Amino acid sequence: MVQATPFLLLLSLALVAPGLSARKCVLTGDWKNDLGSNMTIGAINGKGEFASSYHTDMSSTTNKIQPSPLLGLQGHGSALTMLPSTSCPVPADSITIFTGQCFMDEDGKEVLKTMWLLRSSVDNMKDDWKATR
Repeated sequence: MVQATPFLLLLSLALVAPGLSARKCVLTGDWKNDLGSNMTIGAINGKGEFASSYHTDMSSTTNKIQPSPLLGLQGHGSALTMLPSTSCPVPADSITIFTGQCFMDEDGKEVLKTMWLLRSSVDNMKDDWKATR
């Protein structure tokens, strides 16, 4: 039994250590990207759903940019998807969706990495190829 004790200790540390080192990101709160756009994520319910708002600092027009409501879903862990809210009309010629994941860096800081798709309105199906970026 003396030889089994170090093995059991090592096994128990291997099973417990991931829970100690892998702190889960808290997605609620304000997130700002390096271009100045801002997203605020509200409380996440038991199904992983949340309400959010997004205010971009980037535009190709001179019109005043209004915050956009978003509905989101947090998957298992820290993955998330956000869609424009269907409860309000979108007064724009484009729409954007986001998907991403939250990570903890070496210093314990939460970093949200996202990818977005921008779908612009086009006049005809021949121009569909250039409508999504």
